[in-house]
Amino acid sequence: MEDAVELLRLLGPVQSRGMFGGWGLYLHGRMFGLVAEGQLYLKADELTRPDFETGGGRPFTFGNGDKAVSTSYWTPPEDVADDARAIVPWARRAVEAAERAALRKRPAAKKPAAKKPAAKKPPAR
Repeated sequence: MEDAVELLRLLGPVQSRGMFGGWGLYLHGRMFGLVAEGQLYLKADELTRPDFETGGGRPFTFGNGDKAVSTSYWTPPEDVADDARAIVPWARRAVEAAERAALRKRPAAKKPAAKKPAAKKPPAR
């Protein structure tokens, strides 16, 4: 895990947190990567997944009962995986994918409640 943080030092102040036997990688509080079983994975989405696929990346998968579940985290291309300068553009794409995901999850703003009509006073007798 320390190796991954060191590798990504040019990206900015990357922090790590333990999770499910691996490590989540964060930049400015947003998770953009993970390290599982010694392998670095970076966040991908519909815009960046084709680049990871073309680069030879593989998704992080885990077992769920009798089936494997693929996630949105992918290995970077092998030719950049150990090069601090070459991996930065891939890590930036991961940060941007994490930001887009957070925007999609942001709850819609609540509409102000309609005012109740004032209660009518009974006529005076």
